Amino acid sequence: MARRLIPLLDRVLVEKIQPVTKSAGGILLPESAASKINEGVVISVGPGRRAANGNVIPPSVKEGDKVLLPDFGGNSIKLLNKEYFLYRDEEILGVLSQ
Repeated sequence: MARRLIPLLDRVLVEKIQPVTKSAGGILLPESAASKINEGVVISVGPGRRAANGNVIPPSVKEGDKVLLPDFGGNSIKLLNKEYFLYRDEEILGVLSQ
């Protein structure tokens, strides 16, 4: 079993942030009431893709970035009983900052 996945080319490995299941008052929320969160944390990044002239174009995100993800897309991957998603750099919608 692989312990670490290093993406190739412009791929980005993301762990999605789990939605809130409890309200501020401590009430448990059903799955249907929990908002769909399309945010994640970048776990690993590939070296980048090659341009037509052979130069490497580096990815626009780095490890540890909090990113906004599309509703659909990405490849689901399970590593050590955790679910991760593999996206292309161009599929990531943006980087979230504080």
